[in-house]
Formats: sequence, structure tokens, C-alpha cells
Amino acid sequence: MSAVAVQLRIQGESTLLAPELETLHTAFGTAWIVDRADLLDLADWHAAFDRDAKDHRYYRLCETTLRQPNFHYRYLLLRDHTGAVRALQPFFFTDQDILAGLSAGLRAHVERVRRTFPRFMTLKILMVGCTAGEGHLGLIRGHEDAEATDGLLAAFHTYGRAQKASVITFKDFTKDHRPTLTPTAQRHGYVRMPSFPATVIDLAGYKDFEDYLSRRLSKNTRKSLRRKFRPDETQAPVTMEVRTDVSDCVDEIYPLYRQVLARSAYRFEELTREYFVELGRTMGDRARFFIWRQGGRAVAVSLGMAHAGTFYDNYLGLDYAVAYDLSLYFVTIRDLFDWAVQQGLHRYYSTPLNYDPKLHLRFALEPLDLYVRHVSGWINPFFTRIAPLLEPTRYDKLLPRFENHADLA
Repeated sequence: MSAVAVQLRIQGESTLLAPELETLHTAFGTAWIVDRADLLDLADWHAAFDRDAKDHRYYRLCETTLRQPNFHYRYLLLRDHTGAVRALQPFFFTDQDILAGLSAGLRAHVERVRRTFPRFMTLKILMVGCTAGEGHLGLIRGHEDAEATDGLLAAFHTYGRAQKASVITFKDFTKDHRPTLTPTAQRHGYVRMPSFPATVIDLAGYKDFEDYLSRRLSKNTRKSLRRKFRPDETQAPVTMEVRTDVSDCVDEIYPLYRQVLARSAYRFEELTREYFVELGRTMGDRARFFIWRQGGRAVAVSLGMAHAGTFYDNYLGLDYAVAYDLSLYFVTIRDLFDWAVQQGLHRYYSTPLNYDPKLHLRFALEPLDLYVRHVSGWINPFFTRIAPLLEPTRYDKLLPRFENHADLA
């Protein structure tokens, strides 16, 4: 391993954050911490996530529209000793309650402690990945190997220590990264543990949702759903429209998303009106907005993406004044299923949480992984032992009932 200069550039200004960062012993060459402006015209940045539904445009969208006070966005650019870009990895700093996944009973004890110590078990975390979505390694095509991954992990550890972060977390990384990321991360002192999983349905072979219902679901579930879908002649019908641009109706649909967010037990990101508008403007080739109306009034909205044969059902909004009477949650899944099949898509991907109806609808779990370590070398062995006790899925009683629950391990 050779000593190489590590220059950390922040806000476009070259600066050495600390004397120990002047050199980093790695086999690569140089790592830069840059802001978004430094990447705009870099071809490698455009290529880093071109296979993913949430490509480089999505990371830019999140930074410019999800401006929560505790999100501080950065990007790590890694070059090897020849000067070739090997990786471009988005990350951000946030203050995180690492006990958020505890059961309600245990959290009650924690809240009593926080009356005296407000920041108890709230840590500054260097979080690698995406603020609003699953995580992917930004390895440049042709360099998707353990060596480049090793370089990323080494650089993040050095930078995390310099910035006085307590913990480094690779957030919600898909299982596709396990063959390379898991053994490399373990060598760097990380422990892998399950995050709340997404869920999927294989659409292949089904003509529509009715066909899926008849062939895949239990008798009781079929009976329940058909009753929910039975038209009520006393009410106006619910109709769906599909858009790529909602700038003219964002004030009508955004409050529906806010109603769902207000009822969520777990909150991380919080979408803004700007996110709704800019998603369509920035990624209109992939983004779709589905709006359900009754008598002309919006009663539900879903934000989705279609890419590489998969439909991604990302965010939902409901008018709870009528949501239960109209069975809107199930109506949205039925209509999105049918739309995806009509578009020739073969996979329906739904974001984490709300597992009870998904269990009855026979979704399969799609694992998402957390990789965590403490930046302190002497604390980390103890931290990685207790971290699995705090992982969010541990106290969810529904997940073990899914057929492929073992895939989370």
C-alpha cells in the first residue's frame, strides 16, 4: 500500500481539514469530497447511476428540494493512481436517533431519559446513499470490484473521523451489493443488518389484478377485496389519471401526501412541494404521478417511476376523510398493478412499511441492508455487538410471517 495525497475540497475550496488527512494509505490515488456544482459537467457523474431508476438527476433533485435542516449533502470522488475515476458516491451528514426502531414500550423508557439528556443516543452520522430511496454504490462501470469498494470505505472512515461523526452508515443498500460490499465492509469493521425491506410482486404471467387475485390470493382475501371493489351506486365513481407534470395541481395533491406522512410511525425524509414539481420536470422520462379523483376532487395520489421493466411505487397520499370508505389503499394497488401490466413491466416494487395489507396481497420482501460502524477503533467492537439489538426490523411482528423472511438475514 502506498501513501497518496488526499485533498478534501468543500464548497469548491481546497482545504486540508486536519493534519492527519494530508495523506491516506490506499492503493487508489486521490479522493475528493466535493459539492454538487463540481459534478455537473463530469461525464462519470452522469454514468455512475445510469442503470438505476434513481440516477444522477435524482440525487441532484433530493439535494435541491429536500432541504431538511439536518441533511448536509456531499459527494466523494475517488480516482485511482492512473487518474481514472473509480467511484462517485453521494452521502450526507445527519443527526439520527439510533433508537427509532425500538418497540413502543422500550421507547417510553428512552423518552424518560431524554427529559434530562435530550440528545441521548442521538448521534452525528455520516450516511452513505440516498436521502429518499434505496442505496447504491456509485462505482463507475468497468470498476465494480472489491478494490474500488475498499477505497470508498477507507476514504469515508478517514473523512468521518475528521468531521467528528460518531457513526458511518451505508443506508438501505439493495441486496445486489452483498457479494462485494458485505465482505469488504466486514474487513473494515462494519456489521450488516436488515433495514425495513421493500416489497415486490412478480407481474409476469398475469393479465391484470383480477387475474392475480384469482390465482394468487387466499379465498378470504379474494372475498374481502371484491367486496371493497364493488361499486357503490350512491357515490360518484373514483377515476385515475396519469401525469408526468403536476405543477398545476401540486397544491391539491401535496396535502394528501402530508396526511399519510402525519400517520407514519417512522419518518426520515419529508418531501416538499418543490420535490413534487421538480420530479416531473427533471425525470419526466421515468417519473409518473397517479391521481385518483371522485367527483373531480383529488382523493389519492401515488408517486412512481418506471425503469428497466420495474414499476416503483414510491410515495402515497390519501384523503382520510374518504380513504376507508372507498378502500383507496387497495384501489391504488389494483390500478397501479393494471397500469404496470399494460405498460409491459414485469415487476411491481413498493417501498418499505405498511406490511399488513402487503402480507395479505402476497408481496415478497425485498431486502435492504444497513452497514454500520463507529468511527472510533476502540468503541467499534462494542458498538457492532449492540447495533443488531437496535436494528429496526427486530421488533416488527409482521415481517416473520412473510414467506421469504429469511432473505433479510
